[in-house]
Amino acid sequence: MDLRELKEILQILEEKEITEFELEEEGMKLRIRKAAASSNHATAPAVLAPLIPTVLPVPAPAPSPGVEVTAGAFPAAAPALVPTPAEAGLVVVKSPIVGTFYRTPDPGSPPFVSVGDHVRVGQVLCIIEAMKLMNEIEAEVEGEVVKVYHESGQPVQYGEPLFDIRPD
Repeated sequence: MDLRELKEILQILEEKEITEFELEEEGMKLRIRKAAASSNHATAPAVLAPLIPTVLPVPAPAPSPGVEVTAGAFPAAAPALVPTPAEAGLVVVKSPIVGTFYRTPDPGSPPFVSVGDHVRVGQVLCIIEAMKLMNEIEAEVEGEVVKVYHESGQPVQYGEPLFDIRPD
């Protein structure tokens, strides 16, 4: 799916006043949920997540007012690129995109995970904001969080380590 196709989908959804849309194509799952006029941003976010890491994410255009589109769950890069933790048997969760790292879903909430927490596959570890899109980063292994590399609000680069997890 390219940027032009995504723009066309957003335009059709706006014209037809469709409030929720889901599409699965070529290892990519796109889910768009239109925010209600009176709702706040605490509602469940929509998700754009590749099922198979076959393509790099493409920045989406700014959606029409009232349409909320978020991307998330991009698989972390292979842990072999960071030799020290990998040699120790740890899985390194890396940033799949450039953006701003957030440990919490909102400023008043506790962190998604902390050092010593046990995580399961698919559990949200953090959010990375990129171009006004909130990308949920999920655990790909079950295990114990042994290191958190960043604090909320810090910028992260593509491939930069976010967490070390000791698999079960």
